[in-house]
Amino acid sequence: MTSSTLDSRADAKPTVVLVHGAFADSSSWNDVIARLLREGYPTIGVANPLRSLHGDAALLRDVLDGIDGPIVVAGHSYGGSVMSEAAHGHPQVRALVYVASFLLEEGESTAELAGKYPGNELGSALRQVSVHGPDGRAVDDLSIEQEKFRPVFAADVTPDVAGLMAVTQRPIIADALAGTATTAAWKTIPSWSLITLQDLAVPAQAQRFMAERASSRIVEVDASHAVTVSRPDVVAGLIDEAARSTAV
Repeated sequence: MTSSTLDSRADAKPTVVLVHGAFADSSSWNDVIARLLREGYPTIGVANPLRSLHGDAALLRDVLDGIDGPIVVAGHSYGGSVMSEAAHGHPQVRALVYVASFLLEEGESTAELAGKYPGNELGSALRQVSVHGPDGRAVDDLSIEQEKFRPVFAADVTPDVAGLMAVTQRPIIADALAGTATTAAWKTIPSWSLITLQDLAVPAQAQRFMAERASSRIVEVDASHAVTVSRPDVVAGLIDEAARSTAV
């Protein structure tokens, strides 16, 4: 192996995999993606199905398995629950970045942690529709009432952008939020947590509890739950920090 080959490998940046949460889609990462691409990071925005915790994690694991080289995974909200399950024991994942997110312990559910501390206003803003799951069983599909979307989910996002987000939001099956974790990738993979202080969906106290329990590197920002849209500079900066800190 030549020295130039070694140098090129040393300079190569990890692939950043972005996992959106409930009531959002991959476009919620757009301004973060633009910043990461400018910095030279190969980036993938995963379409999280939001159908079941373990099914969503299996899909993400398949995505991770198809990537060559080191990986940094960032998850927003429920996306953190999914990535903790999917990244467990993955040899290429160097860092986990939790963005206004859940860091579940084995046996815990997203819904359980969301309601652990006061300040969650999301539950009363949800609209429930009965749909048929893959097995034909009736399940509850949850979305945020459009008129409540901005005040509860995206208070610091401009009204026109928040309005579009409300219309294009991806519902989540209630069973996905109730699904319990079987693994916790943050126990063996270095993690960073961005805590959103004005969050009415995942209260900052709950985020801080989970991040401190996981010994995450913590950064706090005065932002709503929709921080990937309102403060993409902070989100991209934290991902860059995680990538640089775990470079081999």
